[in-house]
Amino acid sequence: MLNVTLIGFGYWGPNLARVFNSLPGCKLRYISEQSPERQNAARDQYPDVAITDDDVAITSSEVDVVVIATPVFTHYDLACKALEHGKHVWLEKPMAPTSEQCRSLVELAAKQNRCLMVDHTFLFTPPVRKIKELIESGALGTLYYFDSVRVNLGLFQHDVNVIWDLAPHDFSIMDYLLGSNIKAISAQGSAHFNTGLEDVAYVTVHYPDNLIAHFHLNWLAPTKMRRTVVGGSKQMLVWDDLNPDEKIRIYDKGAEVTTLEGRYGIQASYRTGDVTSPWLDSKEALRLEGQYFLDCINKGEAPFNDGNQGLRVVSLLEATDESLKSGGKLIELKG
Repeated sequence: MLNVTLIGFGYWGPNLARVFNSLPGCKLRYISEQSPERQNAARDQYPDVAITDDDVAITSSEVDVVVIATPVFTHYDLACKALEHGKHVWLEKPMAPTSEQCRSLVELAAKQNRCLMVDHTFLFTPPVRKIKELIESGALGTLYYFDSVRVNLGLFQHDVNVIWDLAPHDFSIMDYLLGSNIKAISAQGSAHFNTGLEDVAYVTVHYPDNLIAHFHLNWLAPTKMRRTVVGGSKQMLVWDDLNPDEKIRIYDKGAEVTTLEGRYGIQASYRTGDVTSPWLDSKEALRLEGQYFLDCINKGEAPFNDGNQGLRVVSLLEATDESLKSGGKLIELKG
């Protein structure tokens, strides 16, 4: 039985408390929260859990796992303290404010022989797992592009721009589906309210073999959209995360282009076939992820969404900052 401490009972913390309070093989022992109002909310919901605002929730010898759901600028210090006290750590995304801090946490977790996992929940959703299956099976053929739109009206953040707010989801999905062998990245954006923080942004990621990924991120859209298009040589798919009935539609469509000598230069032929929507299970992603985390701890295995993946995502976020500051310059990355 693994005893769990949850740090932070704000926006996402209640979801984590619910999951870790119900999973077999673990017990939620402490909830640490600074806000008196949120402490009272935690007491009302979990009368058998100790509610505190001090370090005992991290340092207690009774605790095996520390789950951190606090603002990103607090992640590094809290995770360091937990790892130094021999705890396994679940860390919300983004992993830390800088890649240097991420790298330090990865090294500390390895030194302490403890599991460090970053909560990229979308990787455990049925649509992402189905897309992964389709890519790995070759059903889509050679991948040409990955195009993502994640927009809505608000919520404005006071400390990070729209890329740092929304792109961790998309970068983690891209990393999981397409791999980490990225050649370069560029970003353009605008801040419209004298905050110095971009509220509309476009990010382009270049992979080898002409594979390209593009992201539209926006706090000023009139409607909420969560849509990804993946194009391949054999088939293409659309993932609409807001569609309750058909989240994924697979299109047997494509084009073949032949280079010709003479007047027209190229000849294109188009293929149009069936449109299918695969069945997806309805299991909760966060619960699957929580169980996976416990299994990794018990088996002594490193999760695929470990600190190294969290580091890659933060490195991409830093590269977008560099590109924004230089007017959209292409930033070369090491694969």
